[in-house]
Amino acid sequence: MDETLIASSTIAWLAFALGVVFGFVGNKTNFCTLGAISDAMNIGDWGRMRMWALAMAVAIFGASALQFAGLIDVHKSIYTGSRLLWLSHVVGGLLFGAGMTLASGCGSKTLIRIGTGNLKSLVVFAFLGIAAYMTLRGLFGTWRVAALDSVAIDLAGTQDLPAILARQAGMAADTAMMAAATVVGGALALFALSSRDAWRSDVLLGGTVIGAVIVAGWYLSGHTGYVPEHPDTLEEAFIGTNSGRMESFTFVAPYAFSLELLMFWSDTSKIVTFGIAAALGVMAGSALFAAITRSFRLESFRDSSDLLRHIGGAIMMGFGGVTALGCTIGQGISGISTLAIGSLITTAAIIAGSALTMKIEYWRLMREA
Repeated sequence: MDETLIASSTIAWLAFALGVVFGFVGNKTNFCTLGAISDAMNIGDWGRMRMWALAMAVAIFGASALQFAGLIDVHKSIYTGSRLLWLSHVVGGLLFGAGMTLASGCGSKTLIRIGTGNLKSLVVFAFLGIAAYMTLRGLFGTWRVAALDSVAIDLAGTQDLPAILARQAGMAADTAMMAAATVVGGALALFALSSRDAWRSDVLLGGTVIGAVIVAGWYLSGHTGYVPEHPDTLEEAFIGTNSGRMESFTFVAPYAFSLELLMFWSDTSKIVTFGIAAALGVMAGSALFAAITRSFRLESFRDSSDLLRHIGGAIMMGFGGVTALGCTIGQGISGISTLAIGSLITTAAIIAGSALTMKIEYWRLMREA
């Protein structure tokens, strides 16, 4: 029976390959959720926002198709639990949105920028990872559990929209899932493609490929790496994931586990997991594109205030991302593809936190001018 188990290293290498695709296309198309919010707010350009929405739609349709085919079960992810941590989603999302604005990008953009030679993003990576680890298992974690996670709504079942629709309307599970996916995914796709600007090659390429990578991540961890009965524990298992559950792309906790792996390298229980490999792949894919286009440039901080701004933003992202169970990719695409209520709340809070911080920053600039 051992011979039938897929090796965790195989899962890691496949996740790395998906990460390379993510990083390469993300760099080529300038996929950036912070940039999407900034463009829409400041210059009225909704192109990158439509790209993000298209990625959500593709991920929703893909994940729903896998669910319908019985290849994965989204209820085995961290997003669809029966306990709705609404305060954690709101506070964590607001902090993450503010933090990514101060740090010049979210978790995925930080990895892409590292691949292009941005030393500021390397510092953000380190401090985000430290803050994330402290929020998972350290000092910040005690605050999170006591003050935020304790405030929740206990539902009668899982919190994904199809499950809620099935309970409330008495619909069959598959029917409810297809109905919810069609409405939510269709609305996002309609928004994404309703303008001529959306038909630019970068918008279509970025949105389609990033969304497809998320779906492939679900298939890899939730089907290829799924073991109904592990020979050692006699329980179901997801090979090579840090959470012990089905995972797709997210870029907060993997920062923490990457630092943990480096610090405890001699501990044979620590391995390169799906999340760590995916993050490394994004950096490699971005670096590959930078090398091909000769756009690799070393960039550092302009002064001490710029350094402090990025460190503060990174710490806010680390705490906020773990608290909210994800980032603009982890909740904003992977989580939303499960149609979880918490993912919708977090994504809205991230956008609000970023937009508010941009307004404050603009007000400060005008005051100092």
